[in-house]
Amino acid sequence: MTKTWTLLTNLNSVAGPTLMLLYPLYASICAIESTTKVDDEQWLAYWILYSFITLMEMVSEPVLTWIPIWYHIKLAFVAWLVLPQFRGASFIYERFVREQIRKYGLRLGKDEAHPHTT
Repeated sequence: MTKTWTLLTNLNSVAGPTLMLLYPLYASICAIESTTKVDDEQWLAYWILYSFITLMEMVSEPVLTWIPIWYHIKLAFVAWLVLPQFRGASFIYERFVREQIRKYGLRLGKDEAHPHTT
């Protein structure tokens, strides 16, 4: 059982960075090089949400240290955001983030006049 536990612990140490950083990095590069916009939106949305999660973790670190399964919850949530079967990042962005931007009247991207461009 000790060898199995060691293997699972090491697998967990590799799964997090691979799922949260390496795969999204690779997929983002592929998205930039592709001609479709759909994958660009997925990966931009992922990085926005991942940044938000990271900032929230920094602020709430004292509380999160008391939740022993926090890392596993985060890993499962990020898997849902990242995996192409789910496209969770696009879903969250379209349903919640975009709604808040519209609600509070933030003018971003194409909606905003760019005074510095000719």
